[in-house]
Parts: sequence; C-alpha cells; structure tokens
Amino acid sequence: MTSLTIGLLQTTTGIDPATNARTLVAGIATLAGQGAELVFTPEMSGLLDRDRARAAGAVTTEDADIVLAAVRAACAEHRVWVQLGSLALRPASDAERLVNRSFLIDATGTVRARYDKLHLFDVDLPNGDRYRESASYAPGAQAVVAATPWGRLGLTVCYDMRFPALYTALAQSGAAIIAVPAAFTRPTGIAHWHTLLRARAIETGCFIIAAAQTGEHADGRATFGHALVVDPWGSVLLDMGEAPGAALCTLDLDMVAETRARIPSLAHARAFTLIEA
Repeated sequence: MTSLTIGLLQTTTGIDPATNARTLVAGIATLAGQGAELVFTPEMSGLLDRDRARAAGAVTTEDADIVLAAVRAACAEHRVWVQLGSLALRPASDAERLVNRSFLIDATGTVRARYDKLHLFDVDLPNGDRYRESASYAPGAQAVVAATPWGRLGLTVCYDMRFPALYTALAQSGAAIIAVPAAFTRPTGIAHWHTLLRARAIETGCFIIAAAQTGEHADGRATFGHALVVDPWGSVLLDMGEAPGAALCTLDLDMVAETRARIPSLAHARAFTLIEA
C-alpha cells in the first residue's frame, strides 16, 4: 500500500491575525509530531471578519502577511508540507478588491503553488443571511494542480465545490487528491456539505480533503464544521464534527487507480454538442 498520513485543522478563526497564526502554528506542530506528512487548514485561516472597515486594517499583501510567514516557518521547523486553505490578501496591483488565496507550502517553507478562489459566494439564504463575496473579493482566473511527493494535488476553495466541471478538469489533469478548504454556513452545510463532497470524490475518483471553519466567530457568523476526508469510492474516512481541533487520517493512495479502473468515467467522458429541439 502506498500511504500518506495527513492532518486536518478545524478552527474557529477570529478577527486578530496574530492570534490565528499562533493557533495554526500550534496545530501544525501537534500534527507533525503525531506523524502528519501533509497538513490541511481551512478557508480564511488568517482572518475571518465580515466587517469590511475593520478587516481592511488587518489585510496585507502576500509578502507582508504575518500568518503566511508563520506557517512557512512552521513548515520548515517541523519538516511538514501544509496546504494553507486560504488567506484574505491585497493584490500587489492595489486593486480595490482582495483575493481569497490558497497556498501549498513544502517542508522547507517554500511556496510551491498558489490558487485564487474562482467561484464567489453571492447569495440570499432563506434564514435571512445575505452574502456578497464579490463585493470584497475578485475571482481567480486559473485552476491549479500542484506536484507533491505523493502525487498531484488539486486546489479549490469552498463554494468551488458546487461546480463539478472544475473537479473533473483537475482529475483529468492528474490530481489524485483535491483540497476543499471551507468556511461553510450552517444552513447550507446541513443541507449540502456531505452530499457535495462525496459526489465530487465519486465523480473524480480522488480523495477529497475538506478542512473547515466551525462554531461561532468573533464577527458574528456561524460556520458548519464537519471537516471531512472522503475516499475515491465516496466513503467518509473522517468527520471532525463541530468541535475545533486537529485530526490525523491515513490515505491508501493506491485506491485512486483502483477506483478509476472499477468506474472509468473519467476515461469515458466525451465532448458533445448541445442542441435545442
């Protein structure tokens, strides 16, 4: 068996980046000490604040971000790879909108890949919650598959999970694992979280790794938790429930080829023309 031991962090990120950085570094140290080779953190690991005026004072460019610097140092210290779910960052261009950027960092602290969230969450929920991610963030323009010592890793973020064509493209480009860091709302989490993530795993024959935000946050929002690891057959290997914390999971990477041989839907995909009758 070709195996990979991964670690997941489930956090209740707040409005102070320095505090959040300490939480991440402590979690990475714990998981690395327990044998994790690759650690996954949630979306918005450095700052979760929907007060735009307050958040503006804490958001920096990538090269000045204290959370990214702290995680890179932790990777080098503990000799562990980290998929840093995402950070809110100012683009170097000084554009009005921020980016929601995901990182893959190797065991020397080097950034190996970056991905800006493609799909932005603009929605009015039945419970009255209203989200306009596009008011503060610019969408990315490129999908990303990155090389790791354990195979190719596809990068996505949260709302991306509702767009299966992205996941198919990542799998067809060689991804064996796809990261889905998230800060999922409770109403949508209850309705769709498990179903969507299991579907993305089944469709692609990939491991789906979804580190998650959880609980009541300092900015007043509530997130669903239930960080998941789903295998290529669609079975849930790990569900972290609603409590913040850290967990390990071992992946049998041979399952990717075995599952795709049993259900070769990726190989059977065909181009087609749509007509209206």
